[in-house]
Amino acid sequence: MKLFKQLLFLLFISSFNLSAQFSINGKITDKQNQPLPFANVILLSKEKGALPKGMVSDDNGKYSFEKVKKGTYTIEISMLGFKTKNLKAFELNSNKTFNFTLEEENESLDEVVIQSKRPVIRQTAEKLVLDLEKSEMLNSNLQDVVKRVPGVIVTNNGINFAGRSDIRILINGKTTDYMDVETLLQNLPADNIAKVELIEQPGAEFDAEGSGPIINIILKKNVRLGTHGSVGVWVGEDEGIEYGANASIASYKNKLNWQLSTGYSAPTWRNDLFINRRVVDPGTNETVTYDQATIEPFDPKNTWLSGSIDYYINDKNTIGFSTRYNNTMSDRVGSSNTEVRSSTNMERFVTENSFDRERNTFSINPYYEFKSDHDKFILDFNYVNFINENINTIEDVDGNTVPFVNQRYLQDGKYTIKTIKADYNKNITDEFKVSFGSKFSDVDTDSDLKLFTQNASGDFDFQADDSNRFIIDERIFALYTKVNYKWSDWSLSAGVRYENSDTRGTSTSTDETRTRIISQLFPSASLSKKLTEKLGANVAYSYRIRRPNYNSLNSFVTLYDPLTSEVGNPALKPAFTNNLQFNLTFDNQPFFTVSYSETSDDLFLFISQDDATAQISRTTINLQDRQNWNFRLFGPLSFIENLDGFTGFIVDYNKFESNELSPNLFLSKWNLGWYTQASYKLPWDINAEMSSYFGTGALEGQIDAGWIGDLSFSFGKKFLDDKLKVNLGINKVLNRGFVGTVNYDNIDANIESNGSRQNVQLRLTYSFGSRFGKKKAKRNASEEEQNRIDNNN
Repeated sequence: MKLFKQLLFLLFISSFNLSAQFSINGKITDKQNQPLPFANVILLSKEKGALPKGMVSDDNGKYSFEKVKKGTYTIEISMLGFKTKNLKAFELNSNKTFNFTLEEENESLDEVVIQSKRPVIRQTAEKLVLDLEKSEMLNSNLQDVVKRVPGVIVTNNGINFAGRSDIRILINGKTTDYMDVETLLQNLPADNIAKVELIEQPGAEFDAEGSGPIINIILKKNVRLGTHGSVGVWVGEDEGIEYGANASIASYKNKLNWQLSTGYSAPTWRNDLFINRRVVDPGTNETVTYDQATIEPFDPKNTWLSGSIDYYINDKNTIGFSTRYNNTMSDRVGSSNTEVRSSTNMERFVTENSFDRERNTFSINPYYEFKSDHDKFILDFNYVNFINENINTIEDVDGNTVPFVNQRYLQDGKYTIKTIKADYNKNITDEFKVSFGSKFSDVDTDSDLKLFTQNASGDFDFQADDSNRFIIDERIFALYTKVNYKWSDWSLSAGVRYENSDTRGTSTSTDETRTRIISQLFPSASLSKKLTEKLGANVAYSYRIRRPNYNSLNSFVTLYDPLTSEVGNPALKPAFTNNLQFNLTFDNQPFFTVSYSETSDDLFLFISQDDATAQISRTTINLQDRQNWNFRLFGPLSFIENLDGFTGFIVDYNKFESNELSPNLFLSKWNLGWYTQASYKLPWDINAEMSSYFGTGALEGQIDAGWIGDLSFSFGKKFLDDKLKVNLGINKVLNRGFVGTVNYDNIDANIESNGSRQNVQLRLTYSFGSRFGKKKAKRNASEEEQNRIDNNN
């Protein structure tokens, strides 16, 4: 009986121990001992099949897990902008307290981290990072976000930075499949964006493609434990009512992570072009005036669907797959009216240009990733299939007084891009890192451009002599290596990239094949030093190549109206650019920059005029030399109470020169610009934001543009425990169109390009689901080939 009681007592004690539950708590701070709210805290059990527990730290940086069973656990702390911290496995047999201090995450060893309340900016020798996940800004779309990057200017003609408009846009390191900047800026919701990188001096890990800076848009990944998502709608007025909707859902449970998103948009805008030319008639020596007005409305319908899945095999190995489908349809009519006036006569060209366009993009992207404390390896494959089908009909309408044969163009393009990329990073010590990588891409393009003219019966006849099918097969193989080293107050990043490209273009009309093989080394380097507690400096250099986009190589002639055409140039060569830059940061803010670039064989959009017919034609040529100087001086606005943002001055100088043209071409101009982006908290917790730019004028190729101005506002507020975001954007409150002149050889013209005026958009976004989080690495594999599929909507 006594033995029975002892056994019963032991069984009771054992049962108590097995069912015992404990608490785990602590506090999360940064190096300045400031609490970090909303840090992701994951409690992982070593028990097989156990699900992780997650939470976020409170406003005081504190976290707490209650009623945790006895066992072996690890803890992972992560927060965007900070290094992830992992606590070694521990036995839980009593209540535990673990405090954590997180360190700022430096993406490269030469990085100087600088913070402001809204937004957080990190400046390196290679790039400036705008971190939206730490920002209180309520943006509408990518256009709003890009305007917040100091020095970036968004105009009717696209994006400009430091006097250069040859800017590449990447999304997660890959060139966007939207294929035109206007659609991308208006349709990518800002809620999907984690941060924006402005990369002026790309390192060896980036493709050498491009002569201007890179804007890399990093989309939000599924970083939350559990299931969550958002739905959004927007409505606006531009050239009519515009609207759109989008939805996304994501889930992270145990080892599986998946995401789905879809959306539809129907924006409206307008691009108008006015050209007034004075042409000297070679027969009579009389000056004839050509006054041309072209009105082009845009109303595309965009649909997209994307999905991704990631599976965490174990702590070090991950596999994943993503896919995306994009469809854009546009059915619109542009009109052109040209009055031809002389002292004795007046004629009028009046035509309509009907566009029926559809393009479809499908991409798949499987990958494998290995990651440990000191090693990281990524193998990434990307496949893109892009089909662009256009029917363009030009016909005269009532009011036309000049005989004109109606024409129809069928412009079909098919593009297939296959890319495989491998990257390996090794952290030898905390101060020394080496990187290696390789990439191979195979690009096949088929541009079938056909011309038809209307006969007397109203049918369109095929014109074989004026049509052309151009097929390109391009293969690019690349290798790179890079080192990052830090000692004392110095840090160095240096690398070299080797690229071998083999391009073969065949014209079926002439049965001629052109071959271009380029083998080239592309070095890059940056050196940084912390001068004082507040002052830091860095200098960077890069050497790059810009290859012609595939459509510009086709010699096909496209007629936009009876007097304006565009011609391809199969003889184009790539352009090579040397970039050099010096940066100063003061008091942890962007302060002063000097940059210089020189490009040989610059890809230059050249305008010429035939005096006999008064027709003007655009074609891309290789210009002998281009130089660009840029000076930037920026300062924060935080010295004004309740105001955040930047203001500063930008001075740039562009020079275009060629002794190979007749007459010789020499164009140069200085431009002074004033840039301001400011945020202010209004009553009732309304965020108000303003962005503006005013410039004295600059060169846009041959066009000498006059002063330019832009002013936009945004107002945002959160409701329902921050789940509902409401944003009202008022763009182009003050917007001067592109106004300039062309005076070269026999061309004497005034040009004005006006887009839409005031634009108003109201956006609502509602978020639902889990608030817990688990940080994941973001992959970055650039695909410069897509950037050269240059099609306007």
